[in-house]
Amino acid sequence: MTVIEAKVHRSSARNARMAFILTAVIVGVLSAVVAAAYWHPIVALFVRALIGVPTGGLVWLLVRIWPVIRLLWWWTPETLLSAGLLTGWVQLANHTSTVVTLIVVALVVGVPAAIGPVRRQVKAWGWCLVVRHRLRVCFAQFIIANQSGSLPLILWARPTPVGERVWVYLRPGLSAKDLESRLDKIAVTCHASTVLIERAGESNAAYLRFDIKRREVLNAQVNSPLVDAIDRNAPVSASPLTVPTALDLPDVDAPTITLPTQGKPAKKPATTANGSKPAASSASSLPDDDTSDWI
Repeated sequence: MTVIEAKVHRSSARNARMAFILTAVIVGVLSAVVAAAYWHPIVALFVRALIGVPTGGLVWLLVRIWPVIRLLWWWTPETLLSAGLLTGWVQLANHTSTVVTLIVVALVVGVPAAIGPVRRQVKAWGWCLVVRHRLRVCFAQFIIANQSGSLPLILWARPTPVGERVWVYLRPGLSAKDLESRLDKIAVTCHASTVLIERAGESNAAYLRFDIKRREVLNAQVNSPLVDAIDRNAPVSASPLTVPTALDLPDVDAPTITLPTQGKPAKKPATTANGSKPAASSASSLPDDDTSDWI
C-alpha cells in the first residue's frame, strides 16, 4: 500500500532542498550584517554559519515532512478519538473492578444506541469522518493534481439535515470548474445522491464548500392546523355556488356619453398624395383674407 506517492516524494525533496538553500543564505546574510556592526567581520561570518545553517535545516525538515503532516491531518479526528477511547478504557480498567468496567462500557455504548436522536447524531458525525476520506480518494483517483502532485487540503466536515458539508482548500492547478464536471463521480464515491460545490468565500476562489446530499427532508406530510378550525357541523347548501366565468354584455347597462353640440372643432384639411396641403378655394376663403399672404 502506497502511503505517499513517488511524485509527491520527489517534489517534497526538491522543495525542501531549495527551501534550505534560500533560508540559509538569506538568514546567514542578515545575521552577518547585524553581527558585523558589533564584532569583527570574520566573527560575523562564523555567526552567519551558526545561525543560517540551523535555520535552513529546520525549514528543510518542515518542507520535507509536509506530506506526512498532511497525511496525519487527514486522520487527526480518528487518531484523537481512538486515543481518547483507549486512554479512558485503560484508566477505567486500572481504577475499577471488572464488573464496574463492563457496566460503564455497556452504558456508554448502549445508551447512544437505544436513544434515537443520540444514535442519529452519532451516525451523522460518523458519516462526516467517512466523507473526508472518500473525497480524498476522489482527488487522488480521477482529479488532476498540480505539477508538484499536491492534492486539495480537506479542512473540516459537519453534518447537515440532508447529508454533510465539507470545506476544501484547493491547491494551484485546480479550480471549481474542474470539479463541477465530475460531480456525478464524486457523488458515487461518497455514496450520496447529489453533490453541490459553492465558493465558501468571496475573496478567495480556492476556498470551496461541498454540500453532499443523501436524503430528502422536505417530502414528509405535515398536518395543517386549519383542518381543526373548520366547523364540521355547519350546514352545507344544497346548490353549489355559481361562479361567474364570463361577462354577459347584454346585461350590462353601458353609460350614455353625450357630446357637446356647440364649439365643434374644425375639420382638418385633407392632404394630397404627396402629403402637402391643397390650395384653399376662393369660395371657402374668408372676406377679410389678404391674398398677399399667400403669394
